[in-house]
Amino acid sequence: MSLEAIQKVTEAEQAARERRAEAAEEAKRIVAEAERSGRQLIADQRARAEQEVKAMLAETEAQAEKKAEQTLADNAAQCEALKQAARKRLDKAAGLIVGRVGNS
Repeated sequence: MSLEAIQKVTEAEQAARERRAEAAEEAKRIVAEAERSGRQLIADQRARAEQEVKAMLAETEAQAEKKAEQTLADNAAQCEALKQAARKRLDKAAGLIVGRVGNS
């Protein structure tokens, strides 16, 4: 092989090595960018999920508080109804007690 042919082959091999090295560097850059984008996406989604959970928790707490207030109001109304019924029977009960004490 002539010196010129050897030199061309050597140059072609060198160019191929350089292209492979450039391609490897580009691949590393692409992978690093994809990993960075992936981490950012995960962080964004995690933050969004945390906000949704906080909103859902606040809504659930508000509903529970409203339900508790309603239950307390219902119980207070039932209690008052029982007190009124007991007051109506108080005179009769007092009369029965006085009658029994008087008959003894």
